[in-house]
Amino acid sequence: MSQTRRVLSAQVAHETNTFSIVPTTLEDYRKRLFLLDAEVAAALHLAAAKRYGWTLVQPVAAAATPSGKVTAECWAELQRLVFDACETGPFDAVILALHGAMVTETDDDAEGALLEGLRKRLGDTIPIAVTLDLHANVTERMGRLANIMLPYRTYPHIDQYETAFRAAELLQSAMDGTIRPRVFRLQGPLLDGCNHGRTQGGVMSDLLARAADMQAQTPGLLSVDVCAGFSRADIAEAGPSVQITYDASHNAAEAAARQAAAALQDEMVRRRAEVTVTPLDLPTATKLAAAAAEDVADTRPLVIADFSDNPGSGAYGDGVRLLEALLQAEIRSVLFGVLGDPEAAARCHAAGLGTSLDVVVGAKRHPTSYGPPLTLTGRVTGLSDGAFVCEGPMNAGQPMTLGPTALLEVNGISIAISTNTLQTYDQEMFRILGAEPAQFRIVAVKSAHHFRAAFGPMAKEVILADSGGLATNDHSKLSYRKVRRPIWPLDEIPTG
Repeated sequence: MSQTRRVLSAQVAHETNTFSIVPTTLEDYRKRLFLLDAEVAAALHLAAAKRYGWTLVQPVAAAATPSGKVTAECWAELQRLVFDACETGPFDAVILALHGAMVTETDDDAEGALLEGLRKRLGDTIPIAVTLDLHANVTERMGRLANIMLPYRTYPHIDQYETAFRAAELLQSAMDGTIRPRVFRLQGPLLDGCNHGRTQGGVMSDLLARAADMQAQTPGLLSVDVCAGFSRADIAEAGPSVQITYDASHNAAEAAARQAAAALQDEMVRRRAEVTVTPLDLPTATKLAAAAAEDVADTRPLVIADFSDNPGSGAYGDGVRLLEALLQAEIRSVLFGVLGDPEAAARCHAAGLGTSLDVVVGAKRHPTSYGPPLTLTGRVTGLSDGAFVCEGPMNAGQPMTLGPTALLEVNGISIAISTNTLQTYDQEMFRILGAEPAQFRIVAVKSAHHFRAAFGPMAKEVILADSGGLATNDHSKLSYRKVRRPIWPLDEIPTG
């Protein structure tokens, strides 16, 4: 039986779209996940802590839906919660659940600042393990200050548990003194790439398979990982990267890490333009939807991802251009959502179930780029307080809330309208309104890729539609000022 260790554990997560005009406040965290002290232990479990007999100190678990920069006030409070916990030490180790693409009004590298603050308070020798999203923008400071850095290896992200457990295993070994982990991080001249991180074949899958081989075959390499980066962040160190956790007590490990990272980086740059899914314009997507609605041979739903208005990428989530196209084409048996529009949701709730009403829907967060909104006449066919528990596979068992939510039926199209803005990646987000997605001919979701885990298995086909939202893959439509240059795809770079 190993000795009991005191471990500081915290979650502070946000994927920041710096082009969004909507700031991220503490209230936004409270709408999604904001737990303190005993609440964390009651709701979230680190299974490895029980296995190893750790005594966990868990000051905060906080995550907000991706949006604009985190306000200075919110960031100060999140840091305070973590740093105040340092005063309850001593600690034997730290384990953090971060995203890796968090930007605040005061720091372009929030995770690096958090790690720096922990090092200042706890010293340079205490081992710190960090888990990251596959779409992290890993900075030099993050790699230098963490001992263990493990991103997810799946997209949709269904390996959060496994990633946390691997990080904890390495952290336990570090505390036992059997390894001396360090992180080597390498980033090339890419803003985008890696097939946007998709792990169902293509470049990212190949890179991860090669990384796994390197890890298995090279002594001293504890974890070989690739992050696809988050390109909607205008910061100097945005983009894909390689990070390798290696055992510094092994003589050849650092050199092996450098060599492995360079090989992965070379392949990443060489195959930067390869993608496995091509988004469609609205006329093409609408034409396919019309055909699917009339298909009598296969009545399974066609799933359309309104990917460029994906709240999971920091888009506003209230775009109505795809909805408008489906209405104009007079397509029936459509389930659309979840559209974040507190005003429209409140109006539906005030009207009541079964009521017909006129309501202005969508394009309210940034009317000049998302407008105009739609004025619709419809009937309220579902109402909910918005509380649900994720069915999965992603985030299975996690309680979440959309706030007061309504289902508005307009000419054969059922529109789910919520108060809180969340990416649509779980079927329970529709079921709480009495809508069963499999019973519709068309299901249109506000998501880029996470939806596939829950909606893909029931679909006869999945397509992506570019409705001109803030999460577009056309980077020429975004005004970058801080990214390092030259950088692809904004600039030409050597092919290598």
